[in-house]
Amino acid sequence: MTAPLAGVRVLDFSRVLSGPFATMCLADLGADVVKVEVPGEGDDTRRFGPPFHDGISTYFLAVNRGKRSIALDLKSERDRATARELARVADVTIENFRPGVMARLGLDAGSLRAIHPRLVYCSISGFGQDDDRGGYDLVIQGMSGIPSLTGEPGGAPMKNGASVADLVAGQNAVQAILAALYRRERTGEGATIDLAMLPAMAALLVYHATGWLNGGTPPRRWGNQHPSIHPYGTYEAADGWLNVAIGTDAQWRKLERLLGWSSDARFAKNVDRVANREALDARLVPGLKSRTIEAWGRALEDEGIPWGPIWSAEQALAQVPLVTHDHPTGGRAVHTTPLPFRMDGAPIAADRRAPNVGEHTEEVLRDWLGA
Repeated sequence: MTAPLAGVRVLDFSRVLSGPFATMCLADLGADVVKVEVPGEGDDTRRFGPPFHDGISTYFLAVNRGKRSIALDLKSERDRATARELARVADVTIENFRPGVMARLGLDAGSLRAIHPRLVYCSISGFGQDDDRGGYDLVIQGMSGIPSLTGEPGGAPMKNGASVADLVAGQNAVQAILAALYRRERTGEGATIDLAMLPAMAALLVYHATGWLNGGTPPRRWGNQHPSIHPYGTYEAADGWLNVAIGTDAQWRKLERLLGWSSDARFAKNVDRVANREALDARLVPGLKSRTIEAWGRALEDEGIPWGPIWSAEQALAQVPLVTHDHPTGGRAVHTTPLPFRMDGAPIAADRRAPNVGEHTEEVLRDWLGA
């Protein structure tokens, strides 16, 4: 399979998570990603740990496969000039510094697109380029409204266990960059992308947002239940926990039969089940406790009722087809999670392992600048 982004050059000034996640996805799609790092130090995440894998931060390994590393000291005019020359021959430049930093270095979108109008320049920040506050995942999650909806009713607000503000920003960056590259193919015009983490997270409120904005219903914490569908949540079986997701009235009638219940008008339609959720759960909770997870799984599967066990992260990763690369310094092989789709039947992942700091400086200067 020809890689979709084969021949696309990405100059990557980003570090930590949101930007590196985005550029790893672009590398997986075939782009030549050159990661600009501080000489000797590299990306901050190289020091994030434990855990480490044979001396390398597993945090760094998670989002940096497929890239070449070039060491440039952006405080040096000589190295800034080199960065500008690299940008002149790049297709995409991406950065996630605090707003204003790249302008002070002369490496902002305006400066670089003035010498290269076809450049797609993507900036990721917490609040947009007009606001110089730092954008940290925990802070952005807290301001997004999502932790106020997460956790048990009456409990403390709870952030997502994954760094979703960073990761959603990275995914949105990929989407925006691909759209800009597609437009450039038709018009020859580059783009300046201002991607802010806070609105990216707020967009995930989806039906919670429209319920409030258009229906006047304040979103609130439901634990593992759903505000508009019932039963749709986590229930205890005889030997553990499982999720049951009743999305249609037909599925509900099947579950009633499995439970041995006669039809009850209070629960006939979803709107009735939502209105009478406490009465329904008073019967459903002990009913589901009557069988094991395995027994319920077989019965629900046979009836086509959506359900699933509650897996640990270790159990979930055992089901994922992993990507394996060499260790940057010759240690044990490195396993990471791939892009979640196949194209033309093939899995999508870069062939190149994560780089050492500045490992490809001479190679990149030769390939991109002929130096």
